[in-house]
Amino acid sequence: MSSSSREEGAGVAPQNKGSWSSFLKSIASFNGDLASLTAPPFILSTISLVEFSAYWVEHPSIFVAPAHEPDPQKRALLVLKWFLTTLKSSYASRSEKLGSEKKPLNPFLGELYIGRWEDQAGTTNLVSEQVSHHPPVTAYNIWNDQHGVRLQGYNAQKATFSRTIHVKQIGHALLHIDAYNEDYLITLPALHIEGLIYGNPFVELNKATYISSSSGYVAKIDYSGKGWLSGKKNSFTATLFPEGREKETLYTIDGQWTDGFTIREGGGKKSGTVIETYDAKAAKTTPLTVAPLEQQDPLESHRAWHRVAAAIIKGDMDTTSLEKSKIENSQRELRRKEQAEGREWDRRYFARLTGPDPPFEKLSRCIGEKIESDRTGGVWRFKGVGGGSASANAPPAQFTQQRP
Repeated sequence: MSSSSREEGAGVAPQNKGSWSSFLKSIASFNGDLASLTAPPFILSTISLVEFSAYWVEHPSIFVAPAHEPDPQKRALLVLKWFLTTLKSSYASRSEKLGSEKKPLNPFLGELYIGRWEDQAGTTNLVSEQVSHHPPVTAYNIWNDQHGVRLQGYNAQKATFSRTIHVKQIGHALLHIDAYNEDYLITLPALHIEGLIYGNPFVELNKATYISSSSGYVAKIDYSGKGWLSGKKNSFTATLFPEGREKETLYTIDGQWTDGFTIREGGGKKSGTVIETYDAKAAKTTPLTVAPLEQQDPLESHRAWHRVAAAIIKGDMDTTSLEKSKIENSQRELRRKEQAEGREWDRRYFARLTGPDPPFEKLSRCIGEKIESDRTGGVWRFKGVGGGSASANAPPAQFTQQRP
């Protein structure tokens, strides 16, 4: 869209346009990771990045469905379908709810987000923890004991500017299905921010991601957005094929991850037999419930940031900056104390992997995925996995309050 049809900062309140213009100029001239750049308070979200882990399972029944499919090929298709249903929540729900994408609050080291989903799939649990601050890394573990399905992973983001903000996600997720002792390696999409200059930023995905399974199937998802002349925003095409035989397409899925998609047999977008259509707009999400604020641990995200979030909602930017600075200064003091005592912050639910990682090593070969542990402070794994039920280390809590 040309600059003549929309003015810079058209989506920004008049009293904030000066700050927005200054922010854009600082981004354009900034050299390094944009995560360290301070954003003006009026574009801050009320939620922390550590909460984003919850977007993986806003459809718990779809998450556990692969556990009940005996055919490994169809099971791999169900895993692919589940992953595609997570994209709308992960990358579009905030802009749809708030009118534009907001900058999430930067989690502090040790910040926690703990909750569970209750629906016809039973109880699905979430533990998310900020395991590193420099670089910022969030680790998470999600599990449903009734169906024997668990997902764990970690991710960091490196943001740079070249005409717009580009974000590379570093890390991966591993899905395990107990009934078949089966693993899936899931890579994370790259993204960029559209609409930035007009003050109405939204996320667009680009490049490709993969899902590699221990049963011998690979899914490739190619993302594309609306170009200057053609195309629809948030578009994708996904294919499922036997490992090492990419041209032997078993299923094709195409559509828009914000709107819906069609699943077909074979490699033809239009010629294959339609198996299923999915309407992302009509699909209802299951809200995550968390403990009431007064029952939360001081490190839990809602309790730690509640004064900041309240000030953002009121539009009180002075209080927002003041309360945010209190948290940040407190964290700096903790780091100074740890450094003086020659120790490191003790992560509550996750630990660095010190030896080989067989599931990742096996599943990454065919898709060329590499570990970038130097950019994530290590490879992070949930302490409860490998020694029995993942729920053995689940924190006790009374979950009665829905996530906002």
